[in-house]
Amino acid sequence: MTVEQLEQAKVIAILRGIDPGDLLPAVEALYCGGIRAVEITFNTPGAPEMIRKLSERFGSRLFVGAGTILDAEQARIAVSAGAGFLLSPSLDEGMVKTCVEAGKIAVPGVLTPTEAVTAVRWGAQIVKIFPAAPVGPAYFSQLAAPLDFLKMMAVGGISLENFQSYLSAGACCVGVGGGLADRALIRAHDWEGLTARARRFMQ
Repeated sequence: MTVEQLEQAKVIAILRGIDPGDLLPAVEALYCGGIRAVEITFNTPGAPEMIRKLSERFGSRLFVGAGTILDAEQARIAVSAGAGFLLSPSLDEGMVKTCVEAGKIAVPGVLTPTEAVTAVRWGAQIVKIFPAAPVGPAYFSQLAAPLDFLKMMAVGGISLENFQSYLSAGACCVGVGGGLADRALIRAHDWEGLTARARRFMQ
């Protein structure tokens, strides 16, 4: 996958702590609603196997990423499992450079201009502004003014009500957890409800 394809997907569904038995039906429901990129967080038990299953099931139809990647070793495991893009809540040089060497998209977590520029110098193609909610959409437009080369993803507190504001302010895409991959809907196996929620985002 390419950075441009991830940008076109716009909304990345974040799946954290999902039961292995719910994985495929939940992602199928999100896919039916128009979602084309999902992130399995690495603090989810069995995350590498989940990434492998999704990659095998969907192939090039779905962009499968690994989240909460904190270091080079986790990055290597995620790449081996088939993750096409790797995200982190923090900035780790080993994580970024492992992605670059493997030809995968690195999306490290940053908050300050210094962190953002450092990440790009290490080879990050997109920087994840995290947490986004405390700084708000205006922070993205202010960062983009002097640093117009940045590709920024907004993650943390993103919802159906506010995600368009982040995109308008300069984010190239957003990562959405419970506001999209709602745990209550998944636990209830309400796949139609999950599809409907995805459609509201994509519309």
